[in-house]
Amino acid sequence: MTRHTDVVVAGGGQAGLAAGYHLRRQGLDFTMLDADPAPGGSWRYMWDSLHLFSPADHSSLPGRLMPGRPGGTYPDAGHVVDYLTDYEKRYDLPVQRGTRVDAVRRDGGRLLVESGSGAWRARAVISATGTWSRPFLPAVPGRGVFAGRQLHTVDYRSPAHFAGQRVIVVGGGNSGAQIAADLALDGHVDVTWVTRRPPRLLPDDIDGRALFDVATARRRALDAGRGDTGGVASLGDIVAVPPVRAARDAGLLTAKPMFSRLTAGGARWADGRHADADAVVWCTGFRPALSHLAPLQLRGTDGHIATEGTRAVDEPRLHLLGYGDWTGPASATLIGVGRPARDAAREIAALCASG
Repeated sequence: MTRHTDVVVAGGGQAGLAAGYHLRRQGLDFTMLDADPAPGGSWRYMWDSLHLFSPADHSSLPGRLMPGRPGGTYPDAGHVVDYLTDYEKRYDLPVQRGTRVDAVRRDGGRLLVESGSGAWRARAVISATGTWSRPFLPAVPGRGVFAGRQLHTVDYRSPAHFAGQRVIVVGGGNSGAQIAADLALDGHVDVTWVTRRPPRLLPDDIDGRALFDVATARRRALDAGRGDTGGVASLGDIVAVPPVRAARDAGLLTAKPMFSRLTAGGARWADGRHADADAVVWCTGFRPALSHLAPLQLRGTDGHIATEGTRAVDEPRLHLLGYGDWTGPASATLIGVGRPARDAAREIAALCASG
């Protein structure tokens, strides 16, 4: 049986919840489909030592401030999961868990959403499936030859799993720096950190609050036709959170250039140097999880769907939320997703009102 609704939201993580909040305020009929069995989105799967870049009051979804974390300024992942769980319950958001969206298709004047628990015909769809389910692994020579363990950021939990081992951490972003620091500070792991270009740590006094302000100022400048300020990228690539600072100041966080290939026993550089390794942790990012939108044939050569704000240019009944700046400034962050979610809900309400 096919059910009917105004809006289907694909995804029940932070972006989906923000969308649900604003759809409710617009008085729309909607349902939310999420593949995970429990609330919390990707925060349920983060490594043990991870903390937010920002204090709780700068890490909130619309309508509900995140409560402070007892005993610390920056909330850990478990605190975020608790907050998102409470948020979903507080606003009685209609999330169907354990339900993966398989496909979205055009169906006359509606969009047909197919899932493992049935189909919906909707006036509009908000895709908020994020990126965590699509880890990216680069095509490095020898990756299939290496005899040790290979993990991605999504698989990493704690240094306890690498005690007494030699580990190569690949990646010059925040996850690479934080995981390298986590392993190095443990004292029982031999860590080699490699990056494609020299890592750029942000000044120690820059945290998520300042980053959001910088990103917002850049977007306003671009929208007003002024010059590009460079945004966050002009400041650096890595937030110097306390563990990263501690590892840096102890001389434990010095990056080596990217190796040229993996061997059975480790990694080799172009100049002939070799480092033995028992494991490689690939902190090499993610790609948008958009396979459910393939029937709409909207993706460009860069893998993105062209958008105006959050609305797909070639399918105005589809909005994308939370995948990065191309779907709203800072929309992949807790504090940043609220505004594009509000804008998407308003546009959808106008679409529904027009028939």
